[in-house]
Amino acid sequence: MMHQQSLFETPKNEPLASRMRPRNLNEFVGQTHLLGENKLLRKMIESDNISSMIFWGPPGVGKTTLAMIIARETKSEFINFSAVTSGIKEIKKVMEDAEKNKSLGVKTILFVDEIHRFNKAQQDAFLPYVEKGSIILIGATTENPSFEINNALLSRCRVFVLKELSNNDILSLLKNAITDEKGFGKDKVEIKEDDLKVIASFSNGDARCALTTLDMVVTNADIKEDGSIMVTKNTIEDCLGKKTLLYDKNGEEHYNIISALHKSMRNSDPDAAVYWLSRMLEAGEDPIYISRRITRFASEDIGLADTNALNVAINVYHACHFIGMPECSVHLTEAVIYMSLAPKSNACYNAYLSASSDAKKMLLEPVPLVIRNAPTKLMKELNYGKGYQYAHDCKDKLTTMECMPPSLIGKTYYNPTSQGNEGRFKNRLDAIKQWKNNHKND
Repeated sequence: MMHQQSLFETPKNEPLASRMRPRNLNEFVGQTHLLGENKLLRKMIESDNISSMIFWGPPGVGKTTLAMIIARETKSEFINFSAVTSGIKEIKKVMEDAEKNKSLGVKTILFVDEIHRFNKAQQDAFLPYVEKGSIILIGATTENPSFEINNALLSRCRVFVLKELSNNDILSLLKNAITDEKGFGKDKVEIKEDDLKVIASFSNGDARCALTTLDMVVTNADIKEDGSIMVTKNTIEDCLGKKTLLYDKNGEEHYNIISALHKSMRNSDPDAAVYWLSRMLEAGEDPIYISRRITRFASEDIGLADTNALNVAINVYHACHFIGMPECSVHLTEAVIYMSLAPKSNACYNAYLSASSDAKKMLLEPVPLVIRNAPTKLMKELNYGKGYQYAHDCKDKLTTMECMPPSLIGKTYYNPTSQGNEGRFKNRLDAIKQWKNNHKND
């Protein structure tokens, strides 16, 4: 449902994340690629030359706040419109109000959160008003707008990609919340920087999550005799669980545990693999990161021994992206068990390492004339493509044509194992080599 509001309302007892909402560009943290000095979006705001746009980025990076700042800087009416609860009727009512504002010389910024949740008819309802300039539409989405927003509407909006906040960005926000009077500046909160770093790491780039966590931690902290508030590791343990303190997503333990997961799968130990997976997830590790590592494993340690392993890994990656935690934990479990039980081969991995080593030493090795393209008369006169043998014209779909540079003729990179499906590839490769050997004098 639509909500027309005064910008940056701060009623009593408002959550910390709302109290600390930036009010101008100078207070806004992150997105320097868009809002830094002389960057495009900043220049558009400062010159009051705003057009309809889409903010695409993960949760908690400031999409709503940035829209509110734009409205304030450009002296526009700001209407917050929820894609979850609003329909065509509500859209028409908002447009009528926007038309009235326009006749009075007042611009209307219509902010639509989760715009990807609108169906085609709802999105199309905005089109005539965006085209006429009755409203400046700012949509926010965590999904790829190319797939989730109608082409007609998307073509009329500029897309800005907002990036996940860094741990340093989050740490800066937390420090400010401790000292700023809008936050805990009046409460004399004592908290070590290392503990703020734990909260920053736990938030996973989400400013709202970080501030909400800090709010919870301070609210549950010990009050000293002088009235000051003391936040200790015990306080954070109680609020977040001891697991958070034992797993630094940027430190050594992070790499130790992902190594343990990888090596457990390689050793065909599904129980150990599921254990290390759960250690990572329960400590707040990003499931997308884990799914990427599993995808790498599928080719590095399984490869052609089970060609379905990569399909499983990619499907699980999409499942994690689609539904997130905690639901995607079962998909990741399925993946690590599959990888653990699949036949193993590192032949593809070794093939690339060996070829890469030669390629680095022989970057200027010329392509044999026989397999060069010859799109021009001059190239044909220079014997480009001369003697090329088209495999599909041959009975066995094989030729004796040499595709390696002369200095590498006879060099072998791919040495298949007999594990799983790769046994079939090994037999096929052996047959191809035997055929070429038998026909080399033809």
